Amino acid sequence: MLRLLLALFIIVPAIEITFMITLGHLIGGWTTFALILLSGFLGVYFAKREGQKVWAYARYEWSQGQLPAQHLLDGICIFLGGILLITPGFVTDIFGFLLVFPFTRPIFKALLFTLIQKQIRSGRIGFFRK
Repeated sequence: MLRLLLALFIIVPAIEITFMITLGHLIGGWTTFALILLSGFLGVYFAKREGQKVWAYARYEWSQGQLPAQHLLDGICIFLGGILLITPGFVTDIFGFLLVFPFTRPIFKALLFTLIQKQIRSGRIGFFRK
């Protein structure tokens, strides 16, 4: 896992910088800069809006005595998407928007659910009861 994170911290910025330089040559430096700022502000707006919706749904389910498991997965996806959206770059913004928007989020929720199930089965995640 540490190797994967290390690779991501090296490869993703290299891809982002390459893409920004290429786009800067095509549409201009100031336009590229403006697009980066615009995507960041829009990303924060959408992440906040979707996060508030999911939080309201989760609170409602909790008040009804139900475990809001699906909304917790939504919240994790929105949180990760928000982090990607405030990170400068277009590739991370694309993945961030995919995680935040409600019509593309189920794909990532299914992947996240599968990952959590694998971690529980392998014993890396455990639950303790009193």
